[in-house]
Amino acid sequence: MANNGKFLNLENGKKKLDSAIESSAGAADSGKIIKLDSSGKIDLTLLPNGIGEDAVEIVTFEDVSAGDFVNIFLDGGVAKVRKSDSSNLRDANGFVLDSVTAPAAVKVFFEGTNSQLSGLTIGARYYLDETGNVTDTPKTATGELHQYLGKAFSATELTTEKDDCIVIG
Repeated sequence: MANNGKFLNLENGKKKLDSAIESSAGAADSGKIIKLDSSGKIDLTLLPNGIGEDAVEIVTFEDVSAGDFVNIFLDGGVAKVRKSDSSNLRDANGFVLDSVTAPAAVKVFFEGTNSQLSGLTIGARYYLDETGNVTDTPKTATGELHQYLGKAFSATELTTEKDDCIVIG
């Protein structure tokens, strides 16, 4: 039987029915009991800085699709994201898990698992291709960007281990 995050608390010698919190507003919530969110996880606002996902929301310059590796660049002094591309030297700075029509904010992940891919071979190494996607074939053509992105551990998931880029000369 679910308790909806309710518990008995002893306050000034009297029993009080209290509620656990799913997210934190900061210092005002100190000492409160936490409750898992609807996904069964602890909300990131309840964790100290530096713990949790390494991601930031950035406005898109062009449409991006879930699973795309993206390049962060300055557009009129504002950071924006566009698809990475090994043929025009747009290195992958992160990846997105949502499809977004530009201009709109999208969460860019800098590390972790890109779970929005398909057709991967378990154990294979993957590199940036010409479309912001991945390929298991390293780049070798002159003028292209060679960038290792990570290794597949399922047909749809790539553990991101981005490496420095090399421009093929």
